[in-house]
Amino acid sequence: MFFLHTLFALAGIAAAICAAPLRTKVWTALAFTAAGAVALSACAVGVLAGGEPRPLWAFDSLVLGRDSGSLDPLSAFFVLLIAIGAVAAVLYSRGYLSHALDRKSPAHVSLHYTALTVMSLSMLGVVASDGGYSFLFFWELMTVASFILILFDAERREVRRAALSYLIMMHIGFVLLVVGFVRLHAATGSASFAALVPYFAEHRFLPLFLVFLAGFGMKAGLFPMHVWLPEAHPAAPSHVSALMSGVMIKTGVYGILRVAAALDTSAALHTAGVIVLVAGIATGLWGVILAASQNDVKRLLAYSSIENVGVILIGAGVALLGKASGHPSVALCGMAGALLHTLNHSFFKSLLFFGAGNVLTQTHTTSLDALGGLAKHMPLTALLFLVGAAAICALPPLNGFVSELLIYLGLFKGIAAGGSVLASVAGVVALALIGGIVVLAFTKLYGTVFLGSPRTHEVAEAAEADSFRIAAMAPAARRHPFRGFLPRNRRGYRRPCRRVLPRRPARRLRFSPLARPLGRRPHGVAARRGHRPAGMAPRPHPARPDRRAGAYLGLRLHFAQRADAVHGRILFRGTAIHRSVAHPAERRGRRRGQKRDFPLRPPLRHPPQGPHRPAFRRLVGRSPAAAEPARHASAHG
Repeated sequence: MFFLHTLFALAGIAAAICAAPLRTKVWTALAFTAAGAVALSACAVGVLAGGEPRPLWAFDSLVLGRDSGSLDPLSAFFVLLIAIGAVAAVLYSRGYLSHALDRKSPAHVSLHYTALTVMSLSMLGVVASDGGYSFLFFWELMTVASFILILFDAERREVRRAALSYLIMMHIGFVLLVVGFVRLHAATGSASFAALVPYFAEHRFLPLFLVFLAGFGMKAGLFPMHVWLPEAHPAAPSHVSALMSGVMIKTGVYGILRVAAALDTSAALHTAGVIVLVAGIATGLWGVILAASQNDVKRLLAYSSIENVGVILIGAGVALLGKASGHPSVALCGMAGALLHTLNHSFFKSLLFFGAGNVLTQTHTTSLDALGGLAKHMPLTALLFLVGAAAICALPPLNGFVSELLIYLGLFKGIAAGGSVLASVAGVVALALIGGIVVLAFTKLYGTVFLGSPRTHEVAEAAEADSFRIAAMAPAARRHPFRGFLPRNRRGYRRPCRRVLPRRPARRLRFSPLARPLGRRPHGVAARRGHRPAGMAPRPHPARPDRRAGAYLGLRLHFAQRADAVHGRILFRGTAIHRSVAHPAERRGRRRGQKRDFPLRPPLRHPPQGPHRPAFRRLVGRSPAAAEPARHASAHG
């Protein structure tokens, strides 16, 4: 009866979203998502404050025995994480999908928002379930809903391929989980997580532990079961990528922690700790090395998610080794670092994927080769993305630094205590190497995307994202981490900033930037403007409403050192960026995108000089007046 009521409730949500007008479907989905998140978050806060588990449902099931759901401190922690990420993702979709409402049918949009709501609520059901059939029911519901979300742009071949790969890998993991729960029910008569304690005490723990580790590791992106993650995240819409990377893969981490918590003997804890630590080291190193070599923003962030899962598992492995050796401080530092990094990664990875979505919608590309200089046109996105990049690099005093510091403390305490020294040293070396490569990868990412000069017209004419997307990004980036960086005397740094960052956009320059550095006479565009000095800008033309921010760049694109059509058109024809796309009133009789026929002139070169005067004639003291007839005679033959 519980599952029948659940299906009826989901059908009612789908009907409400389908019946809503096109522009209000997002608010209907946000209302249902926020209602479920707030209801369960209120229970989670009560559990975290009081510490007593709170039962949610209990009934006798025909499959896998008695089923129940409750909230304990671990599941309450993940409920809060999922609630915040889900509401932010639905809010962000309001601005992100606004451009797709005209080219997608209402049924398509309704299916997307229904799947988004179902995925958010099913993740809450996963962490609230005590195991058994309800856990598998919500787990499969989460998988199917995320599969539908990935297929939003199903007309693209790479999207269909990524969605199919994701569905196959997730069902392999689902089969492993079914095998684990069936084996647990056959041995103990119950399929709940609580039944793992007597099972591990009476049977060999390693086979069942490895089955659950593989099943949950498939969802978490554990090496070598991570192959779906760098394909599915770039193919999905950015708010779906943020929800999957920041929240959904944490359900796999939740399952691993839940199974590991049932171990109680020292030998089992030590063996499981070594396995989890080695898996975390391999996952973290593999993910960060591949992230540093990517040339696409979303693929780089996807591989970074694999790396962060490795860091979380390193902390969990340290906690298991500390508990096995009888050092509670080591176990406390490791588990606190793992849980805090889980929360932190949910925040800054959602923030980074939201920033990548802003870049994609405004420039229509995520390739690093085509991006550059977006900090001038998207300042809020650039600032929030910088916060996320600094946090994921574990720079102080941001949140990523605190979580990794706790893991480091656990590793160093383990070395000092003399328990599992080799494993702790390997963890320290791996974590340090991961941190160094992360800084390299995200320095390259931020510098290429937001600094430098634009390389294409789309990038040069980009504008800031709408307020809904900025509002969805803002909760993950607080103001208080920056208080340590700002000086007390604000007037001291305002004046230098005014020199570097003028309030108004720079005027278009009409001279060649090569004239002054080379010490030559201005030529080309500069010659047609009357040889203006290099430091004097021409009088600006009256602004037209159709011009965008990229029109003010002018010849500054020349410094990008790209010998392409944009460079040649600007340097030799004297046209600004916006001139290649004519005003709609001036585009009669031409195909869309065809350039206007500007009057072409060959670039003016240096005036022709007379024939070369040999040096030996100057030495003999011949006067210029006497040399004039001879020079003309030699010129005319």
